[in-house]
Amino acid sequence: MKVNQIDVDKGMNVIDLLDQFDESGVLGAGRVARACNILAEMIQDEDMNVFLSLGGPLIPGGMRNIVSKMIREGHVNLIVSSGANITHDLVEAFGGSHYRHEGKDDEELNEEGIGRIADINVGSDDFEIFEGEIIKIFEKISQKKNVISIQELLHEIGLMVDDENSFVANAAKHDIPIFAPGLIDSMMGLQLWIFSQDHDFTISAAGDMPLLSDIVFGSEKVGAVLLGGGLTKHYTLASNVITGGLDAAIQITMDRPEAGSLGGAPLEEAKSWAKARCGSNLASVVGDVTVIFPLIYAAALDKISRD
Repeated sequence: MKVNQIDVDKGMNVIDLLDQFDESGVLGAGRVARACNILAEMIQDEDMNVFLSLGGPLIPGGMRNIVSKMIREGHVNLIVSSGANITHDLVEAFGGSHYRHEGKDDEELNEEGIGRIADINVGSDDFEIFEGEIIKIFEKISQKKNVISIQELLHEIGLMVDDENSFVANAAKHDIPIFAPGLIDSMMGLQLWIFSQDHDFTISAAGDMPLLSDIVFGSEKVGAVLLGGGLTKHYTLASNVITGGLDAAIQITMDRPEAGSLGGAPLEEAKSWAKARCGSNLASVVGDVTVIFPLIYAAALDKISRD
């Protein structure tokens, strides 16, 4: 089958462009189109539970509203997030912000109390707002329970957050569980440790497993949207080993496979571990999540509306 050359026209919409990618069928364009098709199929499959994995600086990088929309639209049934993405979601929910980097020297930023994430800045003032508010929430939760799982903690926090764009709040409102196996490796984790020094309050990571295994065993099929690599990707894959692996998945990552890291591993490798089923529908896209996933999701929504 020959390669079809991509055409672009004035006024074409996202799905038209992705259709051109699909007809080309090769290189990055072909992989992006395949990921779009799989995502649309996962969303439309009423028998499939969709797990969303959030690794890397996605919330400070502008993906917050998209994640919240996926929750509100019923396009995701479970979230596995880094502690950092949860922290940065709550920074904004509590009135803080993220800012575009203006090219200042990092030592100058340090003097001004500003931390840099690539070309994103966040100030110590914003984290101070977060720290003050999250401690108040910990106080309320600890009065009800002194031992709580990470998932239960995040659900309780979400119920107390008044921000329609917060993915933590939207998940709690729509009863979508959030798992964060690396929560302690974040600013929230630091605040949890500080709080626990003079409060009888214990976070149980193992306490997440009964609910997670119930969801996996109770799912007729499981699909995954893996944004970024690392712990969140592995936790999502590994949680499905007990039933033979994922039925469908897409991943978008900047990691490379040569070093053997899980983050850069093509999804096909997961079949050897029974983290993805033999015959599962998979697509791996190498690229920046903040560029590629909005394109894929917007096109998938167009595609679904046409079907």
